[in-house]
Amino acid sequence: MWDFFEQAWTLLGAAVILLFVVLTVRSVWPERRRLWQWLLPLGAAALALGLDGAVATDLEKINGMVKAGVRAAEQEDCAAIARLLSPDYSDSYHQSKEAIMSRCRNRLVPPAIAKVRKIASEVKITAPEAVATFTVLMQFEKNSYWAQNYKPAAMVIMQFYLRKQPDKTWLIRRAEVLEVDKMPVNWGVTKDNSGRYRWISNATPSAQRQSQNGECHCRERSDEAFSISRVGDCFASLAMTYPSV
Repeated sequence: MWDFFEQAWTLLGAAVILLFVVLTVRSVWPERRRLWQWLLPLGAAALALGLDGAVATDLEKINGMVKAGVRAAEQEDCAAIARLLSPDYSDSYHQSKEAIMSRCRNRLVPPAIAKVRKIASEVKITAPEAVATFTVLMQFEKNSYWAQNYKPAAMVIMQFYLRKQPDKTWLIRRAEVLEVDKMPVNWGVTKDNSGRYRWISNATPSAQRQSQNGECHCRERSDEAFSISRVGDCFASLAMTYPSV
């Protein structure tokens, strides 16, 4: 259904049409000219601008939430990130909001992220649900672990599943990491007792052998999963390091 609040700028088009109608009427029938006729296009234009400025659309609210998440990541502020997650949050690796926030507090320790820049975005809204996919460039602090062991920046693609709350705000109910530097990854990387990074799912036999031998095999992966032996050599583990951007 057409929504004035979501399509406020369409009213500007109606205002232009009304202006042409008024001009036509005043030129064809001069005797019917009235000053109040100018109020019709002016009123429609004022209503459009007022609705756009006074009422935030769902897309604007979602983009605002993303900006808040970016600021929180840059400031290593896990409390701010927690405010963006719904109470029933869960994803393919974290079973609860408490689980992902525990990982955030353990991993998002300064110095970490210097700046997060959004490169591309796609938001699909079917209220009360929405899916947002963002490609961001993460620039790391010069003294951070990742800048010293990999490179100063990485391109990350993340997908967020959002739900509209009773108070009309949007919260993240699920977040998944899709790619890091064009390499498919997800949350399922974990560190075992030996300090190696392993995939928690069933890796291929070849991948398991390489992990046991302490070799890096980022180039070899299956549709299910792969394991990572050294985070310094296999930067895909970054995907599970930051729970939100």
